[in-house]
Amino acid sequence: MKTSLYRHHIQLSAKMVDFAGFEMPIHYEKGINYECSAVRSDVGIFDVSHMGQILINGEKAFEFVQYITTNDVSKLSPGQCQYTVICDQEGGIIDDLILYCMNDGYLLVVNASNIKKDFEWIKNQQIDKVEITDLSEEISLVAIQGPKSRDILNNIDDFESHISDLGFYNFIDISDNHGLKIISRTGYTGELGFEIYGNHDFINSIWSLLVNNHSVNPIGLGARDILRMEMR
Repeated sequence: MKTSLYRHHIQLSAKMVDFAGFEMPIHYEKGINYECSAVRSDVGIFDVSHMGQILINGEKAFEFVQYITTNDVSKLSPGQCQYTVICDQEGGIIDDLILYCMNDGYLLVVNASNIKKDFEWIKNQQIDKVEITDLSEEISLVAIQGPKSRDILNNIDDFESHISDLGFYNFIDISDNHGLKIISRTGYTGELGFEIYGNHDFINSIWSLLVNNHSVNPIGLGARDILRMEMR
């Protein structure tokens, strides 16, 4: 499978590899060491559109999400995120995920290799007055990470009025008639950073704008893994 940003990776001469069934960039022309340094000292953009998004809403959404995840969902207010896991009946971990508390439900962001398995398991636990929707094929996702990420995004009309005071593991829902649109202060690099969700056209426009107009460095999976390991 290919993410909606595939053509950008090819145009940037990325070395592509299979990752969880997706063709993803392992690095670009300047190499992994350069990309790691760029995120630590400047800013970089990652395609993480292979991640899955499962929307849970309905009258009993809170009770359902409280049941299927391990952390206390009652601690969340709309606009807050929570790192958590879903477990089977024996306590074994099915997947780890980020849970977004929306105004009218919850968004579960799950790992690429587990989308189908997670969705089927969640559907099997479904209770009355709960709706479960797999949005994964409709949503693209980029991460903008690095000490200059906020300054860069402050120059983008969609975000300039939202991110100045956005706290860690908080998000802003700016969805419109074209669908889900979220910017969150999340990411695994250990640097200041943000993740942006939206439909494919919106995320492609964000990628082009940041890379071509603001010289944001594209970052592949190789640097991503190194940056994660550095931060443990």
